[in-house]
Amino acid sequence: MSNDNIIKLTEETQLRSKLEENAQTVAIYFWADWAVQCEQVNGVIDELGAKYAKTTFFKVEAEEFPEISEAYEISAVPTVIIARGAKILGRVDGVNVAEIVNQVAKNCAAANGISAQASNSAEAPAEIKQDLNTRLKGLVERAPGTAAQPRCGFSKKIINMLNEQNIKYGYFDILSDEEVRQGLKEYSNWPTYPQLYIEGELVGGVDIVTEMIESGELAEMIPAGIQGRLGWRLMYAVFRLSL
Repeated sequence: MSNDNIIKLTEETQLRSKLEENAQTVAIYFWADWAVQCEQVNGVIDELGAKYAKTTFFKVEAEEFPEISEAYEISAVPTVIIARGAKILGRVDGVNVAEIVNQVAKNCAAANGISAQASNSAEAPAEIKQDLNTRLKGLVERAPGTAAQPRCGFSKKIINMLNEQNIKYGYFDILSDEEVRQGLKEYSNWPTYPQLYIEGELVGGVDIVTEMIESGELAEMIPAGIQGRLGWRLMYAVFRLSL
């Protein structure tokens, strides 16, 4: 989907000139191409851009524009800022689709001729809403990447143990997504993190994994020839192993 009011930033002056038009409210979406959590928000911004055609939506690759990122105190992606001139009207950190939709509706509806009632009752359009359980199922089965700098001591412990066992892993950092962090507790019926999954099934937390490694039970779950190869994955903060 391509809309004239959705601009992928290539020059800082594009954003600056628009912000200098103080009467103009703009949405600024900070993203990174390596961050899988941005994929869902990309679609959200496209859909919102189509609905709020009189509002300009800027897509800013955070690492390519460090001065802009610093000015808006961007410490993680995705982040969506709603601004008018130098004033920040709204901010959403992380993949919180409902709040992104709410902030855009709250601050941009009037300029787009959308009624206050519609704005106050705004929900994510059906085409951009994603059932949380479906999303969580996808994460525990197919989370990508390698955990490098976990911010949780228990996560670091489980990563070190799996590295010692020469098990390759993928991950999803739940600190990057409040919706996932809260929703996964219900999905797994497990209140704490990290969580280790094998083939989409919860194994347990750090204590259980420690016991399974010490007893050799975890090694027995690895098919012959798979250890040390990319077939195994892990999630940190939420973990999962994938055969």
